[in-house]
Amino acid sequence: MSENKLHLVFGGRVSDPRTLDFNDFNSMDLVGIFPNYEAAEEAWRSKAQATVDDAEMKYVVVHLHRLLEPEIIEPARK
Repeated sequence: MSENKLHLVFGGRVSDPRTLDFNDFNSMDLVGIFPNYEAAEEAWRSKAQATVDDAEMKYVVVHLHRLLEPEIIEPARK
């Protein structure tokens, strides 16, 4: 079992801000892969705040560790 809790942060233009329907995969912004949620959230927040006036831009955090090790079930955060 890995000690890292890898997270991916990326963003791009969406057709509807309520969805994850990204318009152009060639112009997506790959922010990076981070070793924990706190670092990923900080990067996400920075990018999201920088584009707050652009309703078509959306940034997300993906829990890569959940995809890489799906057998590990984490307790819910309180």
